[in-house]
Amino acid sequence: MIVVGVGVGPNMLTQEAIDVISNAPVVYGSKRSIELVEEFIKCEAHIIKDYKNLHLLPEDAVVLSTGDPMFSGLGKFATEKDRVVTGVSSVQAACARFHVDMSTLAIITAHGRDPAPAKEALIREVGLNKNIFLLPAENFGVKEVGALLRGMGVTGKLHIYENIGYPDERAASGTMEEPPVNTSDVYCIMVVQ
Repeated sequence: MIVVGVGVGPNMLTQEAIDVISNAPVVYGSKRSIELVEEFIKCEAHIIKDYKNLHLLPEDAVVLSTGDPMFSGLGKFATEKDRVVTGVSSVQAACARFHVDMSTLAIITAHGRDPAPAKEALIREVGLNKNIFLLPAENFGVKEVGALLRGMGVTGKLHIYENIGYPDERAASGTMEEPPVNTSDVYCIMVVQ
């Protein structure tokens, strides 16, 4: 299997990803990932219904992963014999948008999982004076992050970046006391101390 990152939004494909997708014998992915690259697909495309069975796909199947496969993506299902092709991630896009050096970041995800470990990681990494990139969970978003950090006495900027690459893309900034308000469920959070 070849796991290909299709980028976090439209027009965020690498040339390598375009080449792999264009030459694929069969493509699998979520509805959104297929829509992002449909102009390059020249074969059958199937919506993945069960991610636990990716290991049963043909060896030359291309599996699309939004963003970068190795950050909260489908790269976690790749084995040693599988190939992973990078994509432009929300981390890269947000760092560029807010002019934050990626080497200063602790990268945390709560996306699609229990947010308790992400909350623990946030507390630990902020305590080490790291800037934070966070993919939120439905019940652990910008409001909860702002309240938690405010309670810890953390000062700095709190940024959100929504619908990256889409026509309704939106960036907003605030503080722990007055966090920005998200208008979409598809967003990331950056804490810059």
